[in-house]
This record gives sequence, structure tokens and C-alpha cells, in this order.
Amino acid sequence: MVIYIMSNSETSLPANNFIRQIVREDLQAGRCQKVITRFPPEPNGYLHIGHAKSICLNFGLANEFNGVCHLRFDDTNPTKEEQEYIDAIKHDVEWLGFHWTGSMCHASDYFEQLHKWAVYLIKQGKAYVCDLSPEEARIYRGSLHEAGKNSPYRNRSIEENLDLFARMKNGEFKDGEKVLRAKIDMASPNMNLRDPILYRIRHAEHHQTGNQWCIYPSYDFTHGQSDAIEGITHSICTLEFEDHRPLYEWFLDNLPVPSKPHQYEFARLNLNYTITSKRKLKLLVDEKYVDGWDDPRMSTISGFRRRGFTAVAIRDFCERIGVGRADAIVDLGVLEFCIRENLDANAPRAMCVLKPLKVVITNYPEDKIEILELSRHPKNEQLGKRQLPFEREIYIDQNDYNENPPKGYKRLIPEGEVRLRGSYVIKAEKAIKDAQGNIVELHCSYDPKTLGKNPEGRKVKGVIHWVPAKQSIPCEVRLYDRLFKSANPEKTEEGGSFLDNINTQSLVVLKGCRAETSLAEASLEDRFQFEREGYFCLDSKDSKPEALVFNRTITLRDSWGQ
Repeated sequence: MVIYIMSNSETSLPANNFIRQIVREDLQAGRCQKVITRFPPEPNGYLHIGHAKSICLNFGLANEFNGVCHLRFDDTNPTKEEQEYIDAIKHDVEWLGFHWTGSMCHASDYFEQLHKWAVYLIKQGKAYVCDLSPEEARIYRGSLHEAGKNSPYRNRSIEENLDLFARMKNGEFKDGEKVLRAKIDMASPNMNLRDPILYRIRHAEHHQTGNQWCIYPSYDFTHGQSDAIEGITHSICTLEFEDHRPLYEWFLDNLPVPSKPHQYEFARLNLNYTITSKRKLKLLVDEKYVDGWDDPRMSTISGFRRRGFTAVAIRDFCERIGVGRADAIVDLGVLEFCIRENLDANAPRAMCVLKPLKVVITNYPEDKIEILELSRHPKNEQLGKRQLPFEREIYIDQNDYNENPPKGYKRLIPEGEVRLRGSYVIKAEKAIKDAQGNIVELHCSYDPKTLGKNPEGRKVKGVIHWVPAKQSIPCEVRLYDRLFKSANPEKTEEGGSFLDNINTQSLVVLKGCRAETSLAEASLEDRFQFEREGYFCLDSKDSKPEALVFNRTITLRDSWGQ
């Protein structure tokens, strides 16, 4: 099922959803006095667009009900986590417009307490040290259709388990040699309750705790207890954790935790033409299919930001698609609609010629320069005006002149006329070609009576953009498009990979472009509509004042229409 949400309605009130209703009812019934939520990413990669939905939900609920929201890193696997990811996540959350309550938290802040609770479970006879290898453990675990069987180490004495766990902590065993498991039910129909792992041995330096620990708690053992320590009232996660909820509750019921949060699940964001698996996103980065986690074609928040998407548009998108329980696929066009709508209303206009063709206006005086005044936005006078010199030599786009025009072509043709945006009507008189027959220069005449006026006695339908040849600035323009050519990148021929669906035209680099001089003052926060070309921004990584690089955020119209 594909959801198309193309509402143009504007409202300051957030749309209702079942979690918002639960929170409201909990407050009204006195089941909680203050809403406390959290956003708990694992710092093993950059955040993607699906995380944006979770960020908006958790922080949005806290804001709406005058509660608080924590930013907590569930950092239980030092072999896959990096400080770079933590810094990027913090930046993404702040860029989206949200602020966490108090200090930033880490699950590693609670390692001492988690260790004490693990010892508590051992003393209660509810946890044991297991020597099964990972391969053996998989066999003993059974399957969805077959019950598991007890580990031969399940009935070790409490004293032996305490001793072995202490020795695990002291670094006496190799990675994977032993694990600590909860003693629950190997015959449970819920695979997550079949004696899950609580602690693994990992002789790895942790980005927060250094070499203090060589045993690390599992995500399942860490997550709920961290929620309890922080007093989370509504632990909100995606539907794939629904089967983990009984384990979440088992830990809370069998440990002396300070509070008992409740877990609620909602449908994750599934976006077509998109990959959101961190493992696959990392593969794209590591194998150089893209230019890092913030490549503008990536589905990461950093990638969307570098491409020119605004936080307002992403928040609007998350609000439009809503929060539900049913899994569905959202059309990427909805997100693109949101950014077009936002930029159409707010982005100043400018002109940039992507494929310059030199035009000499033969009847315009060689030493004359006129300063034309053009609006920065046709519907927002508060953005003011910009000045553009008009001179004898200008650039137009190569695609705006055609000697053999197709039907319906309304641009420049031999002996034909066209209006230059905000300027005069010109007429094509002669095309200068090189030895290969390529047009390298165009000679035109202009009608001096058509500045701001229609020509007398004839109609000119076409309007094209342009820049002055001498008083324009060189730049590079990168035309970004969807990274995948298939709506379902995972769907491939037998033996294929999602990599087979990469769109080879997802990035086209144009050098030697020419832009009006007003763009020389652009900042990284600015967004522009390049007239007739799309919406653009400066590239935050490669653009320099002496060598401007513009990224295309989105085309003016949807070229991927269903």
C-alpha cells in the first residue's frame, strides 16, 4: 500500500494520533503527573528520515503537554559506535528545532547500575552464565515452529554464576567465550523470551567509558532499565519492538527499578525510492557509492540538510504522514511536495545559466550598461529587490535555442523572438558554429521599446533566463536526483542487490555555469529558486567564496509522477 498525502491545508494544531490520545488520557486519569519521553538512538550511524519521525513525535509530545524529552544514546556496542555519530545526531536534533531536557544522557552512564541489576538477577536465580558458542546457542534456541531447549549450563549454582560473571567482568575470558543470560522460558512462543543475552564479553574501548569495562549489556537489557532510571512515562518505539515488549516488561517486573515505564509502538516510516537500513547506508558510504553520510542523495537527515531541505519542511512532512499502527509505504513525492511548498513561499529568486551559450546583442551599444531592478520574490515584497546589469554580451542556456524546434517549443529559434526575464525582447539572427557544427555563439538584436512592455503589433510567448557575460560569476552546479531508480530498491533479480537499483543519473555535475552576482553573497542557510531550473543551496562541504558550488534541492515540478 502506498500513501499519498498531498494536503495543502495549513494549521497550527498538530494532527491527532493514537499515542497523543493515550498521553492525554493518562494525564486526565492521573496515571502520570508529567510527560517524560526520550529519543534513544544507537550511535552506530547517522540518523535517517525515519528517525526524524521519531524525533518529531517524542519531542513534539513533550512540548505539547509541557513535559520533558531526553536525548539518550543507547551505546552498548563499542565495536560499532563512534563519537562522530554522537556529534552528528546532536546536530540533527538541534537542526530540526528540538532541545533535550537537562544533560545529554548515555546508557553507559548507567553501566554500574545495570551491572548491579545483573548480579541481582543471578542472586534471584533468574540469570546464569552460559558457555554455548553462538552457533550452538542458535541451535538450542529453536525456531518459530519449534521450542528451544535448555542450555546445559542453565542449572549452574548461584555461587558459580556469581563467580563466573565476576571473572567475565575482570577480563579472564575471551570475546564470545561466555555470556550472561536471563532464565525465562526456552519453550516460549516469543523467541525474545528464550533466555535472552544480558551481557557479552567485548574487549573493546568504549567512546565514553574507555577501558573500564570488557563486558557490555545487551540492548534489550539496557533499554527498559534506562527508561526506568530516567522516569520515562511513555517509551515510544517502532513496531519491530512489539515482540520485545514482553521482555521489556519482564525485566521491569523482576528488578527493583525506580519506575515502570510503558512501551508503545507505532509504524515506522517506510519511504519508497529509499533505503533506511543503517547497515546498507554504511555500505554505500564505505564502498564509495556516495560522498559520505551527508551525501545529498542519502536518506540521512544530514544528507537532506546538505541538499537544501529545511527543518520546517521535514517537520511538516512528519506531521502530514501522521502516526499510526499499520505499516504502509509513503510516497517520496510527499516529502518532495513539502520542500517545494516551503521553498516556493520563502526562497528568493535568482538566475543561473547551467549550460552557457554566449549571446551578442549586435544593436546594443558596446560601452553601455543598464542596471535593471528585479524582484527577489514575486509574492513577497519584503524580500526586496536585486540589481542585475544588462550589457551587450549575455549568456543564455544552450537549451533555449533550437534550430529545429519540436512542436510546442516556445524559446528562441532562428528569426524568432523571446523575452529575457525582467528585460528586453531579443530576436535570433545568426548562429556561430565551430568546425564540428556546434553552436558556440548567437548573434541577436533587441527591441529597446520592450523593457517592461509588450512589443507593439506582435506577441512574444517565450520567456527565458539569462545573466550578463562580464558581470556574472562562475560556479559549479550539482544536479541531485533520487539515489534509486526503483520504488522498491530491495526488489531485485534473483541473486541481485539493492545496489543494482542505484540511479546512475542521481548526480550530474555541471562546471562552468554562470550566476548573477547577487549569489556571491549567499550563505549556507540561504535557499534560492534558480528561475526555470529548480531550488538550490550552497554545498556546505565543497563550496568556497572563490569557487561556489550549488546543490539542486529539488526540481520545480515532480518529474517522477506516478
